[in-house]
Amino acid sequence: MARWFVSNVPPWLLLTGLVVVISGGTAAVQVLVRHRFPHLRAGGRNEVAQFVYPVVGLIYGFLMGFMVLALWGQVTTADQTTRTEGAAAVQLARSAEAFGKPEAARIRQNLLAYGHAATAEWPRASAGRTTPETEDALHRLHTTYESIAPRNDSQRAFLTGSLASLRDLTSARTQRLLQARTNTGPPLALWLVIFLNSGLVLGFSVVFDAQQPRLHYGMVATVSILVAANLFLIAELAYPYLGQFATSPAPLDADFPVLSTLG
Repeated sequence: MARWFVSNVPPWLLLTGLVVVISGGTAAVQVLVRHRFPHLRAGGRNEVAQFVYPVVGLIYGFLMGFMVLALWGQVTTADQTTRTEGAAAVQLARSAEAFGKPEAARIRQNLLAYGHAATAEWPRASAGRTTPETEDALHRLHTTYESIAPRNDSQRAFLTGSLASLRDLTSARTQRLLQARTNTGPPLALWLVIFLNSGLVLGFSVVFDAQQPRLHYGMVATVSILVAANLFLIAELAYPYLGQFATSPAPLDADFPVLSTLG
């Protein structure tokens, strides 16, 4: 469900919806509680809430911090995988001229075709799916290097390095697609823990010390917005190739300026 929202709902709308739903729902509960329990409206103190609320808040803060760090590491790994793919393409582009003009032209054409196809494929690749155009471009790139017959030791050395770069490119692409295909976000049990902690924070903020009603409403609204923002952040970070914080296909275009010098 979270993946659908991240894929189909604009980030600003998702954040706004979470803030409105959570703040509105908590405010309605707060009004009901103050109406049913007049001693809160009169400024009564709930000693249990005063004792438990800091503990709940501490656990909630630790959980959210841990989740954000873990998910951000996942996004960083995905970004590094894409950069590895782009860097391998750049290395192939820089080494192409060592094989002579005819081979360099073929390599340039196939690298450009792969770069454009991989970039155009990105919306599908973000879900782990490929396109025939990209697969064909990668296959032609492999065929081109397999057909090169080095004429001297220098070309043999460049061919060995280029084949290693081509393996790095292929491996990074495979890893990127597998990660996008298998990533389903936090498991249900973890979402339940997140919702449980968020509910406890909101619940205790409603019953925690109401000496000044306006201040109490402001405090609950602030906590509601904080919970909504955290849920938004976790949902967006849970899918490294989708959403506001997703990695981009820009590294796959990094070889274009280099290739322009070959033609």
